[in-house]
Amino acid sequence: MGSLNNKLQQLMENGQGSAGRTLDRLPSVVQESLVKVLGYPYQYPQLDSFTKCLMAAQLKQGKSGFIGDNVDYSRKTFETQIQSITHKSTHVQFVDDIRLPLQSGSIFARHYHPAPNKKLPMVVFYHGGGFVVGSVNTHDEVCRLIAVHAKVQVLSIDYPLAPEVGPNVLIQSCEDALAWVYQNRRQFKILKNRIAVAGDSAGGNISAVVAQRTAAKAYAPSAQLLIYPVVDFKSRHPSFFAYKDGLTLTGQDVDRVTSLYAEQHQVALDDPIVSPTYGVLKSVAPAFVITAGHDLLHDEGEIYAIKLKQQGNKVYYQNYLDQPHGFVNFTIISRRAKKITIEMAKNFRKFWDKNAK
Repeated sequence: MGSLNNKLQQLMENGQGSAGRTLDRLPSVVQESLVKVLGYPYQYPQLDSFTKCLMAAQLKQGKSGFIGDNVDYSRKTFETQIQSITHKSTHVQFVDDIRLPLQSGSIFARHYHPAPNKKLPMVVFYHGGGFVVGSVNTHDEVCRLIAVHAKVQVLSIDYPLAPEVGPNVLIQSCEDALAWVYQNRRQFKILKNRIAVAGDSAGGNISAVVAQRTAAKAYAPSAQLLIYPVVDFKSRHPSFFAYKDGLTLTGQDVDRVTSLYAEQHQVALDDPIVSPTYGVLKSVAPAFVITAGHDLLHDEGEIYAIKLKQQGNKVYYQNYLDQPHGFVNFTIISRRAKKITIEMAKNFRKFWDKNAK
């Protein structure tokens, strides 16, 4: 055990990125031993061993969740964490930061194009981060992976964050971004009728809300990719209680987001603008829904997929049992997370090709 402790100490001193990649290469039996050494108090036997190591190391350093009392500090910490683990980005032939002059105010976006001379579908991507943290930078790698492996253009939207703005402004801005892409579809050389919305966590929520609100409009998306989305601020399902402690997203994070995004802006928790599970689910874009097995949001994501199907929509649903919430942000250090994200991108493209509205 002493040598394991020394090994761990060395890893921690190496910097998060290289430490993470070294941990990822260890046999799972060694990873499980490290989890014990670190005194990880939670029993999640089916959780990926590498993820368990990361969570145990974080707890050991006194870190829990990702949104604290100080919003600015949480934002900087999240950016720094992603920056510190970033090693070599996936190569995309064309990447450009652009400004979107929207009616609701000017915002920035990052455009990825894997084959600039080809007409390709466009994915409008809304990053995760509980509506409070995150940016085009924190989700740069996942957008690169989607662009390359789904063979699509991606436009990642730097939308305004809570608590500075509430759901009405945030969602309007995201909907306007989609409308702007539609208006500029010729300049972007977008394949006819092939604009989708996508996002992880809060971004999955935004995608679902925008898909509902635009269902009857000219610029309605032709597909939606919802990666472990938050869709129900009102209810607490069994997965909430099973996985609210010791993982990437905590019950405390959800409480803070609920306050900062909904309650402080006097929005009811069952209003479809924050909880799309209570919205009009008929005739929305075909939905590709992903959940993580060790995620307090698991149940609401699965229920949403079932509801969409019951309303006659085309739905593909997949659960990754051994993964926690936020796994698309681990692709830089976890081979398993990267493999899943690539598989997800490829399968989404197949689903979209088959079910394009």
